[in-house]
Amino acid sequence: MNSEIKGIILAGGFATRLYPSTLVTSKQLLPVYDRPMIFYPLNTLIKAGIKDILIIVTPEHSGDFINLLGSLLENYGITLSFKVQSRPGGLPEAFILGENHIDNHNVALILGDNIFEDDFGSIIKTFQSGGHVFAKKVSDPERFGVVKFNQSSKAELIVEKPTEFVSDYAITGLYLYDHHVVQAAKDLQPSGRGELEIVDLHNYYLRQNQLQVTVFEGAWMDAGTHDSLLEASNLVKQRGIYQKFDPIIKEATKEFCEFRKKCIKQ
Repeated sequence: MNSEIKGIILAGGFATRLYPSTLVTSKQLLPVYDRPMIFYPLNTLIKAGIKDILIIVTPEHSGDFINLLGSLLENYGITLSFKVQSRPGGLPEAFILGENHIDNHNVALILGDNIFEDDFGSIIKTFQSGGHVFAKKVSDPERFGVVKFNQSSKAELIVEKPTEFVSDYAITGLYLYDHHVVQAAKDLQPSGRGELEIVDLHNYYLRQNQLQVTVFEGAWMDAGTHDSLLEASNLVKQRGIYQKFDPIIKEATKEFCEFRKKCIKQ
């Protein structure tokens, strides 16, 4: 196994809950306070020292992502590549689509609409094998995959959108896995809705006693609805999250904006 960790941002899907805003562009390109949403998961990976990142996008909006990010970071040692997901096939499909990108490396997958206040850089940098996910206590656990802990605070069960109370600790959209995740994802069976389910992947590693769960306290935003998108913008401003971007992103964005201003003046 290579010690370098690869990054994947999953920015596909139809985002029907954000219609009509997403009729013209991808959800992950909508603004959260002062910049496109995708800059936040990108920041999470770059702050963790990840330099090779695959962004999985829809066919309809692939050009929008390339226009924004295609050359943005090329002068800063960050390699961004893009892969088209023709139709949503479930979150684990990201590992299958990214098989050549992952190769024999560990991988950090982050959902393109997830924004974290906490910096998980030290955990990501020291990740070695198995799996590692991040949980946050929520008031509406029925909306998420949740993790149940035993009396020793060790994860013992993960359930997707439970109809009866199991736990109020939601699994958030940042996942660390070793390179074996590609084959594990291929071995999954589609659920009743015809997609591969990330909870099945978590439970696979949990059964192998190879899944670690970190509970965190900072803000976590899943900006998938109009209300949560507005709330995310407010929290990003109120808590100063917009000021906590890696210097690489700050400098690259500044350079990009200055270049565009020159283009406009000409």
